[in-house]
Amino acid sequence: MDVDLILRVYPFFLQAAWVTIQLSVLTAVLGLACGSLGAAARLSRLRIFRIIGAVYVSLFRGTPALIQLFILYFGGPQIGIQLDAFEAGVIGLGVNIGAYMTETIRGAIIAIDRGQTEASRTLGLSRWQSMRYVVLPQAARLMIRPLGVNINALIKGTALVAAISVVELTYTAQRYIGSTYKPFEMFLLSGTLYMIIIYATGRGIAWLDRRARIT
Repeated sequence: MDVDLILRVYPFFLQAAWVTIQLSVLTAVLGLACGSLGAAARLSRLRIFRIIGAVYVSLFRGTPALIQLFILYFGGPQIGIQLDAFEAGVIGLGVNIGAYMTETIRGAIIAIDRGQTEASRTLGLSRWQSMRYVVLPQAARLMIRPLGVNINALIKGTALVAAISVVELTYTAQRYIGSTYKPFEMFLLSGTLYMIIIYATGRGIAWLDRRARIT
């Protein structure tokens, strides 16, 4: 193993890791927004919204995320959508993970006993108030761990944006392999940084889960 090479290039990998972190955070926020809207649509009383939610989930879970990125980044200009690589990565991965989060959020909501909703309606709460004050606080506790799994998968999935030239960890490793011919060291370094990011995220999610269960 060429340790000297790793020590020379690791500052550049740290910069790439920061790009990966930014990409992960922005994508997770967008994914949560899409997932919340998708779950609301899937649980709506209006059939048209339920259909829209089902199509969204089926479309983005049923096709490869890489193909979705290619359509957005390379095909977007044909229909007037001009995005740089980072923006396309955030939107593409965010909408994709949002489809998975939709089912996570929906599953947590329907797991709450319907008797609680009926009891709150009997007490005079509206459907929205019942959802806000009774169902969602309990569902939030149930969805922390599954959403954490989605987010960890998302962090690993950010490697896909190397295919559209976002200078994150995987792209940086590929670039240095081309000049050093040392694939083992480069992928070992990038993999280690991915593991650190995912471990830190996992610890944060575990802390949130413990706090939610205490309260």
